[in-house]
Amino acid sequence: MIHHFLKKKWGQNFLVDPNLLRRIIRTIRPRPGDRVLEIGPGEGVLTERLLPHVSQMAAIEIDPRLIEHLKRRELLRECHFIHGDVLLLELDSLPVDLPVRVVGNIPYNITSPILFWLIQQRRLWTDAYLMVQKEVAERLVAGVGTKVYGRITVMVSAFLEVSICFTIPPEVFVPRPKVESAFIRLKPRTQPLVEDEYFDRFERLVGAAFSQRRKMLRNSLRGFQLPENIEEKIDLSRRPETLSVEDFITLLKIPGKM
Repeated sequence: MIHHFLKKKWGQNFLVDPNLLRRIIRTIRPRPGDRVLEIGPGEGVLTERLLPHVSQMAAIEIDPRLIEHLKRRELLRECHFIHGDVLLLELDSLPVDLPVRVVGNIPYNITSPILFWLIQQRRLWTDAYLMVQKEVAERLVAGVGTKVYGRITVMVSAFLEVSICFTIPPEVFVPRPKVESAFIRLKPRTQPLVEDEYFDRFERLVGAAFSQRRKMLRNSLRGFQLPENIEEKIDLSRRPETLSVEDFITLLKIPGKM
């Protein structure tokens, strides 16, 4: 291990527990025909365990010093390393065949942007396994009406299926984070609940509703163009956390739907 590479600005927390690494591999269940993209390989401890089990693998890392280190490792010579920001990466530019399986011990401070990045490119990957903050994982699978149910719950569930595989204590990382973590699985819905052309409008609608979550929808969505006679289906005196994903879609003004 060469933890002098750690950079706080990139939210780096390296996995150091071999038992956890083995558990991650068992959970992912890599297969000989798989093509894998790893986000944030760090020092390559997970990379070296995944690479022998798959047919093609690429990894994107923002830290140039880590890229140099990874490219020098003989065990990893078959992996394609990309120096760059994952949020700027177009999956169809990868030097491996598509679709890919995505794996990542991601920086917790960009979890939401990575989730939206995955949504936008969901036709190019089959499943994704991410290490995230436990609190975020709980929000992603939250039930309607709970305190943690919110914008990210609604947005992600409209496009992806999410499950928590297991939770992880801080002690397995260097440096040790101040929060518990969770390993989650994401899979694109066979049929997304919102069509791509309405994504931006849906995002604005959900964002507006939850921006003032203690207010009634009638107030938080004031000025937002809603379908005619919407109150026959949705009581606008309700608060956003009481609405299901399907209810939010009903609020979305889609021609021919109302």
